[in-house]
Amino acid sequence: MGQKVNPYGFRLGVTTDWKSRWFSDREYTDYLIEDWKIRDYLMTQVPHAAISRIEVERTRDRLRVDVHTARPGIVIGRRGAEADRLRAGLTKITGNNKVQLNIQEIKQPELDAALIAQGVADQLAGRVAFRRAMKRAVQNAQKAGALGIRVQCSGRLGGAEMSRTEWYREGRVPLHTLRADIDYGFREAKTTYGRIGVKVWIYKGDILPYKSVVEDKIAKEAAMAVGETAGPGRRVISAGGGRRKPEAEEGGISAPESAEGDDDAAAAKPLLGEADPELERLLAEEEEIERRTREHHETPHFRGGED
Repeated sequence: MGQKVNPYGFRLGVTTDWKSRWFSDREYTDYLIEDWKIRDYLMTQVPHAAISRIEVERTRDRLRVDVHTARPGIVIGRRGAEADRLRAGLTKITGNNKVQLNIQEIKQPELDAALIAQGVADQLAGRVAFRRAMKRAVQNAQKAGALGIRVQCSGRLGGAEMSRTEWYREGRVPLHTLRADIDYGFREAKTTYGRIGVKVWIYKGDILPYKSVVEDKIAKEAAMAVGETAGPGRRVISAGGGRRKPEAEEGGISAPESAEGDDDAAAAKPLLGEADPELERLLAEEEEIERRTREHHETPHFRGGED
């Protein structure tokens, strides 16, 4: 029996950072449940915003929520109306009036494991062949520059009566190497015949040396101890809520002009780039060959003749 370890938790404190950054003795359980409610609220309110992860950071009396998304225009809304609504909902959940909502744009969604898993899950929910969806995701990630990728689907694939697991891998995915930068994502496809789990591992290279990572973590902890927000130099889109600070102070960028544009057009835009026609033709030929092979090797069912 295989003992699988989450790549994110396996490297936590070594090459990856915590997604919830705070410390508390007496209110630990309350804060933990509150973080879960925050993530669940944001994921359900904007399901088509291509949200990869949500980071929560608490200081003395402030709460900062960083939303990493590939479609910041949907989260911000027209003139920041959607961001204000989300901020009001977070204030109601947490009871904290000093909630800071930051929307961080993901420049390369083809190299984000959670977004790739979401794209494959959406295709499976749209009745796309699972092999074609998986191979298309692998090809797009390789074109974007990934050193290795593995995509795995588990469940009633193709509507079969018995569930099974299928996976494709290209390149290197060293899961036991701690210095390896492994991005991991998991999503579920809600189909008419059950749920199908989609897991994605992406290898982006090695993180060396560890010294810089440790020093960066110490600087963040020192900043949090004095009540400041950690991590200068991050590209942040500040959405609504008072006067925006200049880039020299916050290290962020203002909301793009397209955020106030047509949200429907942004939602209709595909998350991952479409594959080229040659790749589609090869995938179709492979599926046809597999179908014919499967039909040829199926055991025939004989019926007894009636006199």
